[in-house]
Amino acid sequence: MNKEHLKQIISQGEGLETEFKESKNSLNKDVFETVCAFLNRNGGHLILGVKDNGQIAGIDENKIDKIINDFNTLANNPQKLNPPFYFYPELIEIEHKKLIYIYIPVSSQVHKTSGKIFVRNSDGDFDITNNQNLVSNLHIRKQTTYSENKIFPFASISDLRSDLIDKARLLAKHETGVNHPWVAMTNEKLLQSLRLYQKDFTTGKEGFTLAAILLFGKDETIISILPHHRTDAILRKKNLDRYDDRDDIRTNLIDSYHRLMAFVEKHIPDPFYLENDIRISVRNKMFREAVTNILIHREYINPFPAKMIIENNRVLFENANRTHGYGKIDPKNFSPFPKNPIIARVFKEIGYADELGSGVRNLNKYYKLFSNKQPELIEEDIFKIIIHTDQATDQVTPQATPQVTPQATPQVKDLDKRTIQIIQFCKTPKTREEIQNFIGIKDREYFRKEILKPMIEKGLLLLTIPDKPNSPKQKYYTVKTEKK
Repeated sequence: MNKEHLKQIISQGEGLETEFKESKNSLNKDVFETVCAFLNRNGGHLILGVKDNGQIAGIDENKIDKIINDFNTLANNPQKLNPPFYFYPELIEIEHKKLIYIYIPVSSQVHKTSGKIFVRNSDGDFDITNNQNLVSNLHIRKQTTYSENKIFPFASISDLRSDLIDKARLLAKHETGVNHPWVAMTNEKLLQSLRLYQKDFTTGKEGFTLAAILLFGKDETIISILPHHRTDAILRKKNLDRYDDRDDIRTNLIDSYHRLMAFVEKHIPDPFYLENDIRISVRNKMFREAVTNILIHREYINPFPAKMIIENNRVLFENANRTHGYGKIDPKNFSPFPKNPIIARVFKEIGYADELGSGVRNLNKYYKLFSNKQPELIEEDIFKIIIHTDQATDQVTPQATPQVTPQATPQVKDLDKRTIQIIQFCKTPKTREEIQNFIGIKDREYFRKEILKPMIEKGLLLLTIPDKPNSPKQKYYTVKTEKK
């Protein structure tokens, strides 16, 4: 929270989305009534160290740590706040006095504090526990609301990135292999067709939704609307207290997907594997599911940062969750539930995700190439996926093709595994399409520029056109071998 912005909020006084608590030496007894009320209504700003009349009193500096610790402990105690919620109190100094600012988002669930349900109105926090009509309406409203549909009426098309929309259009076309309907649409029509621009017929508000901004928004737009938005990719194998490598990702979901997958490819080996005579990346098959989960099934109004932590014998994924049950998920007996169906649909259209439920199946299909332990999926307020990697991941499976002999290329010791596999595959001439299918890459332009062209320039592959009358224009590639 910016200091000037906070001063502006305080100057406007208490209201529907603002509450002051003096809390000079300890938390006020009713502070969680306000927390509960904000969660159940529209969210709001809770400021500790300010009197009801807006006078800045400040908090005793010797009590600051205790007040923050007490607040976090109670917020995670289901007897005090149920279901628990994660908050991130900020310490801000105004007029040489210390204040604690806590942003309370609107929740997708109904919350209780000490067994009572509170809601917020302009006059304060009201206990509606014994009013069955109000409680029933509150539950109905929560059940039918996806936070991705929150409308921002003042957001415009200029706050989105047109290049990202063009990229999604191109990816969708490549994924289907036909003339995708997005191709003929303007940016505005495309966004409307995906319900990324909506109208709320109860309030009359219309505009771009949170989903639109998360998918295609400029970085400054995203941070302005969701200042807590972050996905943390961490490698922690040697330096267990901090990290060996890290990518702090605070951008749109499409670029976030690529950065997370790049981090996986950088730090996790890929066992060679053939499926139906086609080489597939088992690593990408598995981790793609976990990466998409923390992006498309995440509760974005919860400030808990999503994490991917690569450790010595496991990879841990965590993201804030709108729960539909608690405990470990049984892959043989589970019902998938969409958390952000619009975001999920966009990811499916552009080829970053498959149908709902495929992630659990793929995780359990390929895990044996990484570990003897099954992946763990734990449904709680913080959703967790644990992929065990305690078995060597660079072992070649029984289906693997033997490595190329030294005669194939004298530089074999300096080549990466994928290049060696291509060389072995091309000992008899192969087409570009055959090579591309063999290594499991869909993007033709990427394959041509980043894989095929460098190998030709290095002399590892030769361009040939065998005598095949039925396909005179088809190019073939073969291996450069030494003459005896």
